[in-house]
Amino acid sequence: MTLTIELLDKKKHNRSAFVSGNDSLDNYIRKQASQELKKKVSTVFVLIDSPNVDIIAYYTLSSYMVDVANLNEDFAKTVPRYPLLPATLLGRLAVDQTYQGKGMGELVLIDALKRVLEATSQVASLAVVVEAIDEKAVSFYQKYGFRPFLQYPLKLYLPTKLIAENFND
Repeated sequence: MTLTIELLDKKKHNRSAFVSGNDSLDNYIRKQASQELKKKVSTVFVLIDSPNVDIIAYYTLSSYMVDVANLNEDFAKTVPRYPLLPATLLGRLAVDQTYQGKGMGELVLIDALKRVLEATSQVASLAVVVEAIDEKAVSFYQKYGFRPFLQYPLKLYLPTKLIAENFND
């Protein structure tokens, strides 16, 4: 068996067996994800243990705009003074309950960050933004260097420059 992260394919991947313990995240992968992928609203990547097609974890990426006024001043002073700047939204990240606590969240987060970094050579992205579902998720993202927005404690960002520095070490 081989852990593989690939684009969601509704005909291939078993979405119905996915249970993260959060109804909104579970319903998203079962009912909404393939439509958003089809309509180019977000890309949805799934982790499977190939050849098994049950989803172990998933995450979504999409374009986003960041209001510079909501960034920490130490970061905001390093970027152009446009009111809105390009970023990437890591909209959802979830791990099936069977695999929680086994490093799968970290695995898909690192994959997402690598994909964002690769994409920045083609489409600019100042940072990766996440909207944490709860305080536990905030703690998870902060372990990887994400910083809270000034006005929104559940909304965090990680500058692309820091992602590049981390992967070049």
